[in-house]
Amino acid sequence: MSAGRLLVPVANPETANRLLDTAVDLAADRNLEIHVLSVVTVPMQLSLSQARSSLETGDREELVDDAVERARGYGVDASGRIRFARSVASGICGVATDVDAEEVLLGWRGRSRRRDVVLGSHIDAVLADAPCDVLVERIDRDRAPVSSVLVPVAGGPHTTFAASVAGSLARTYDARVELLTVVPDRTEAAVADARGLLTRTSPALDAVSSVEETVLEGPVVETIVDRSERHEITVVGAAEAGLFRRVLVGDIAEAVGREADGTVLMVKRHEPVSSALRRRARDRVGSLFRHEKR
Repeated sequence: MSAGRLLVPVANPETANRLLDTAVDLAADRNLEIHVLSVVTVPMQLSLSQARSSLETGDREELVDDAVERARGYGVDASGRIRFARSVASGICGVATDVDAEEVLLGWRGRSRRRDVVLGSHIDAVLADAPCDVLVERIDRDRAPVSSVLVPVAGGPHTTFAASVAGSLARTYDARVELLTVVPDRTEAAVADARGLLTRTSPALDAVSSVEETVLEGPVVETIVDRSERHEITVVGAAEAGLFRRVLVGDIAEAVGREADGTVLMVKRHEPVSSALRRRARDRVGSLFRHEKR
């Protein structure tokens, strides 16, 4: 029996197969069921019930059915559905809640950043609001045969999640993994701290036959991008966020996602914040604000 569900939204036949390949790799290793989704956006002047009876969905149904059949052909449990929603992101997040998805895997074309949009309006909204972990795969070139996976290490739950994802991919392809952390200078203390961070991260890979731990000196993004030339896949975790600063993936992960060689997966661990914690933080900020006004 499957332990959970991996939600895979698809919209374009040209990218669906590539995204499904990654989904199958992850689902097979993690004992997940793939749930393929296609969202039909409904204009405000049309009710959702009217949309279900009046909008043509034949192409989308074919896309979903083909993806489900392909996943099953690899021996992975798979199901699929069409969702009518006011926006792509609300449809994805709604289905993620409905099926109790553990992860959502999104495809990204790697287009240039627009003002006030990081990866794309739909992807940004899912990263911000999804009730589960989110993986974003850059799909702008064919994937080469996988022999090695790079994981930049910065610490925190997103880095641990990145290492876990990399471990799944490495086991699928019997590939090696390089854990990399970058320091501004190679002082004895900095290198010792960096090696400790790599050692603490390594168990998240689980059973991987070959693991290399590397500490390099230099500018972070440029060093990671240069190192990515040695690997077919780079898995980078999102940046850490403060309680009132909602970070989608962070500047470093975004830059690596755009510039690194090969396939790039940006991953973000879901970190729910309790309502009680929100209230305490809000009260604390209010108290500080009142104090400053005195």
